[in-house]
Amino acid sequence: MENLFRKKILNARKPVGTFFEFGDQGVAEALAMTDLDYMVIDTEHGPYDVESAMNMIRVAELHNMTPFVRVKDSNRNSILKMLDVGAQALIIPQIHSIEEVKRVVEFGKYYPVGDRGYSPARGCGFGTYDYCKNGIDDYFSYCNRETLLIPQCETTGCLDDIENIAKVDGVDGIFIGPFDLSIAMGIPLQFDKPEFKDALKRILDAVHNAGKFVMIFAGNTEIAKQRIAEGYDSVAVGLDVSFYMNAINTMYHDIVG
Repeated sequence: MENLFRKKILNARKPVGTFFEFGDQGVAEALAMTDLDYMVIDTEHGPYDVESAMNMIRVAELHNMTPFVRVKDSNRNSILKMLDVGAQALIIPQIHSIEEVKRVVEFGKYYPVGDRGYSPARGCGFGTYDYCKNGIDDYFSYCNRETLLIPQCETTGCLDDIENIAKVDGVDGIFIGPFDLSIAMGIPLQFDKPEFKDALKRILDAVHNAGKFVMIFAGNTEIAKQRIAEGYDSVAVGLDVSFYMNAINTMYHDIVG
């Protein structure tokens, strides 16, 4: 399937998404019916794995929302299985080195970019989609283009080598996790510290210089708008569960004062 997130990025638009934490297919369907561009199905911190993530991916596809998955780690089975069930973009957490990034590309991109294992699985309609019918080379090319691999910069190891990591062939973009990055830098949640702002600027410049896109997490809409103004290509705003709880509390206090 065409990756609508990628299409928007190429057209200089600014896709907006959120993290999906609830783990319920009905909630995922409701979220997919909103105007958001993507949901990040969070299997790193969320309460589910491949089979349940596949159901969330399915409902996102039905409503033209791009299904992202944040995998639980950078191991082969974590990457391969989520791609096989239809994830169109993977965010890979806790990257510490360029060697890890190269392994992610090896596991997640087909020949000649990587060494992803081939299977006509659910993600390609079990081999029935049009892009599967013109030979293996066209199939590999389509998947390598439309399936995005996005290492998450949230460690000092990744930050220290971000210029080289961003240039790795097969890396499509970088996602910044500001909370864990600030913790790794020894300044937990002190986002106004000059050294933290310098780190964000370094990542943004390095990734853009490599011709890739930069995504970042934003805790609320004001921060999200600030990040867009600063030049980030996409923001993932908050968590679905937080939006739900905040809306209920707002309703409650509007009534009782």
